[in-house]
This record gives sequence, C-alpha cells and structure tokens, in this order.
Amino acid sequence: MNENEHVYTPNYSSGWGLHVWQEMIREAIRSRELIWRLFIRDFSARYRQTVLGVGWAVIPPIIAVGTFVLLSRSGILNVGVTVIPYPVYALMGLTIWQLFAGGVIACSNAIVTGGSMVIKINFPKETLIIAAIGQATFELIVRVILLAIVMTIFRIAPMWTIVFFPFTLLPLVILTLGLGFFFGLVNVMVRDVGNVVGMATSFLMFLTPVLYPAPQEGLLAKLMKCNPLTALVTASRDMVFTGYLTNAFGFAWAAALALFFFFFAWRLFHLGEPRMAERI
Repeated sequence: MNENEHVYTPNYSSGWGLHVWQEMIREAIRSRELIWRLFIRDFSARYRQTVLGVGWAVIPPIIAVGTFVLLSRSGILNVGVTVIPYPVYALMGLTIWQLFAGGVIACSNAIVTGGSMVIKINFPKETLIIAAIGQATFELIVRVILLAIVMTIFRIAPMWTIVFFPFTLLPLVILTLGLGFFFGLVNVMVRDVGNVVGMATSFLMFLTPVLYPAPQEGLLAKLMKCNPLTALVTASRDMVFTGYLTNAFGFAWAAALALFFFFFAWRLFHLGEPRMAERI
C-alpha cells in the first residue's frame, strides 16, 4: 500500500492510546503539502479582485486604534496610564489579539467553507483547520511590519528580549488551533456556532488587556485574572517593551492549559472526522 493511502476500518482512530496519537501526528506530517496548497487557495480567494490586497490586514487595526485614541484624547474614554505611547500600546495589543480572534473565526468556519471538498474527497480534515490559521499567521506578519513602522515614528526601541516574542506567541497559536478544532467540529453540527464565535471574540477582547492596561481592582480585574488570554497577550507585549515576564506564573499555567486543550480538541476532532461528510 502506498504511504499516502489510508484504509479506514470500523475501529479507525478509536480510543486515546499512544498509537492513535502517533498515527495522527504521522498523518499531519504527510499532509504538509496539502496544507500548503490549501493555504495558497485561501490566500488567493481572500485577496483576489481587491484593490488594496494585503492592505486589508492593517486597515481594521488602524481604524480601531485611531478610534480609541480619539475617544481617549477627547475625554470620553479613560484607558489609563501606559508605559509607552498609547497608539503603540493599542496597536501591539491588536496585533497579538487579531492572531487569536482571526484564527479562531477562520478555523471555526473552515470545515463548513470547504464543504464541497469534504463531501467529494477523502482527506485529513485537520488540513483545513491548519491552513486557516496559516492565513491568520500571515496577516500577523503584515501587522508586525506596520507595528515596526509606528514604533519607529514614536522612536521606541524594542528590548533585546524581542527575540523571544515568537516563543511567547506559540501558546496563543496552540490555544487558537485547539479552539479551531473544537468549534470547527461543533460548527458542522450546529451552524450558529460560526456567528457565536465572532461575537464571543469581540466581547472577550474587552475582558483582555488588548486596548487598555488591566485594572488593579474591581470586577473587571478579577475577570481578567481568570482569563488565560490575559497572561498570553501580556507576555508577548512584555517581550517587546518590558524585557521580562511581569506575570511568569500566569503565563506558565495559561500555556499548560492551552497545550492540554489543544490535544483534547484535536483528538475530539479526529474522532468526529469520519462523520463530517454526512453532516455537511
């Protein structure tokens, strides 16, 4: 049998044993070329026949930051004191947040959007989820370039710990993939999930120190402390502007939680994979 061929049996992917995880990992590695092709397809479809092209990756955060700067300077909204100029602080937060929010939304809709492929072709459905987060990662790179330009304008030099920035982003990517696997599976069964995820990420942004520093007291402060995204977003910002983790313990438990949920959701997704075609 060719290594790219797979035989599905009644007991396919049953259980949670080590052999199942080995098979899942091997299947993901074998599918790397398909993941790349799906990423190129999604990229082309997203920016085809657009005038601004990848410029749409930076226009929403620019508008959002501009709006909050205007509200802050007019006295309508008090965002608190930031250690760096507020436009840079807010843009940095949105750059990190959009990786999460954009990735979760894209992954949640990936199976439904690729429904014609799911019905007609037998292939690992995880490839659709991974390709979707690839698009969010590309847009992150574009926003980082914008952030670097804005930091230059405000004459802000990053700390040397910026070299660890990708490593502090990794748990956030893992959590995004985990949520993508989970909601991508549920969205196949209940189509309302795609809309709910979009609203939930918008609401959750205000419970995370994205556009303003975390308060020190009150109900919002307690909610932010319980939110694992708070530690993940703050850690990435710390590596650029502070030089050390201001909440190392919070980052550690949030990263551990992200890893656990990723493996749980991936396994759950794999168990439901053989039945996806009949639910599309």
